[in-house]
Amino acid sequence: MKTVTQEEQEAIARHPAVLDLVRRALAEDGAGRDVTSLALVPEDAQGEADLLTRRSCRVAGVSVAKLAFTTLDPGLSVQCLVSDGDDLEPGDVIMRIRGRARSILTAERTALNLAQRMTGIATATAKFVRLVEGTGCRILDTRKTAPGMRVTDKYAVKAGGGTNHRMGLSDMVLVKDNHRKLWRGGDPARLDQAVAAARAAFPGVPVEVEVESFEELRSALNGNPEWIMLDNMPPETMAQAVKIVAGRCKTEASGGIDESTVRAAAESGVDAISIGALTHSVKAVDLSLEFRPPEPA
Repeated sequence: MKTVTQEEQEAIARHPAVLDLVRRALAEDGAGRDVTSLALVPEDAQGEADLLTRRSCRVAGVSVAKLAFTTLDPGLSVQCLVSDGDDLEPGDVIMRIRGRARSILTAERTALNLAQRMTGIATATAKFVRLVEGTGCRILDTRKTAPGMRVTDKYAVKAGGGTNHRMGLSDMVLVKDNHRKLWRGGDPARLDQAVAAARAAFPGVPVEVEVESFEELRSALNGNPEWIMLDNMPPETMAQAVKIVAGRCKTEASGGIDESTVRAAAESGVDAISIGALTHSVKAVDLSLEFRPPEPA
């Protein structure tokens, strides 16, 4: 099943934040003055190159990589041979680029940097999704994204089969321990009052409350939030918490969950598991750009 649609793949390359990201990345790389290509590659040289993967992966960022090439040189022809969300094997070609050889070389690193990170996120997400398959539990991302890359990071999570949590601070009220410590005029132990205060300030905005004990859980439930976050609980404690919630709101497990523990967390009955490592410590996938030999005369 496709994790992102063709329309979503095309839309990500038109997103203002992505257009700005690509332009800034090219400028950061000094793409206006690639002295190596200017010195060694004839101005009129034409080339054809393949962007391919060196390892098994769930690909993401195909249209973003294409954008890097065409932003630098609109005259380049870029043929995408796979789509975001496809599973690839080593040697599979992602796209073929034709045109001015200097332009292909100059845009290469920017295109690879973006696609390698996005593919790494999608690949890691897909692994977590497979590990909880059959439980009905969703894998969520967090706001632990690279600065300036939230749109592409979260899109890559979706390409991996994960679910986007809040994009930013305005999407949802999330009451965590530090908010409770600084809550003016309220009792930190009365989480139902915190929910009420949030609803009064921002009617219609979903509310989630982080809890660390059954006492906090019961207090939060009295406020009828949309979500309860079970913070750093072992799976057996999560299962008891889910029974206490009894379907009154959605439950999210969070905190230190990795590949070795995610299945047990999912089997506790929680609705979702948030994993910051999807984006904050992603391992980029090894992609490569290889020029094809010229056709014989």
